[in-house]
Amino acid sequence: MQRADPAAALTAAQLRAADAGHKALMPIAGRPFLDYVLSALADAGLTRVGLVVPPDHGPLAAHYAAAPPSRVALAFVVQPQARGTADAVACADAWAGGEPFLAMNADNLYPVDALAALASLDEPGLPAFEAGDLVATGNIPEERIRAFALVDIDESGYLAGIVEKPQASGSSSAAAGLWREHRSVSMNLWRFDARIFAVCRAVPRSARGEYELPEAVGLAVARGIRFRAVPARGPVLDLSRRADAAELERRLSGMVARP
Repeated sequence: MQRADPAAALTAAQLRAADAGHKALMPIAGRPFLDYVLSALADAGLTRVGLVVPPDHGPLAAHYAAAPPSRVALAFVVQPQARGTADAVACADAWAGGEPFLAMNADNLYPVDALAALASLDEPGLPAFEAGDLVATGNIPEERIRAFALVDIDESGYLAGIVEKPQASGSSSAAAGLWREHRSVSMNLWRFDARIFAVCRAVPRSARGEYELPEAVGLAVARGIRFRAVPARGPVLDLSRRADAAELERRLSGMVARP
């Protein structure tokens, strides 16, 4: 988000948020993007939200102190260092209090139906998004979808394996082969129970030098933790880059966020 993009059409307020790296506070159709995420969670029946944040999260805390959500109870979970998504989940151990919880990206707006289906499970799970549908319904182009983690689902409907960053695992033709073989994509949306915390602490650093959540899930599967794969459809709206803002502005115009 902080990378310059002269072609991205941003308002002055959006540009300030992008320069600061504040994706959650990026104004979209008059509201911070995170308000839409919180509103979707509330629509799905969730009532407690923990935001994993860096030690310096003053602007985010100030915003929600001035405009507290009315439908969810918001807490800030500090991650002392940005060491990857598995480490971020591990930081939420005390906040979760032994209860099952959903984990997700704050720069993705997931469908309420997918959130509700995941919340209704009585076991760990994930929504398995069909890759072609994500391209057709969301704002993420195919070349970016192809870089997302692919999931293998067994005949019983459980996660059998996960391929993180398939394009980095070999040649482009090999990546295309994986795409055709799997077609089910993880959008980093999960239902976990307390067993995930020990796994997140045990997973080794990835090739990128981070503790990656998909790799932690793979380790959990190897340890015998089963994840129910719930078929899911989009759209999933993504605010990873400056160029995403204009399309999200168009799609969310007229939508009322009620966090």
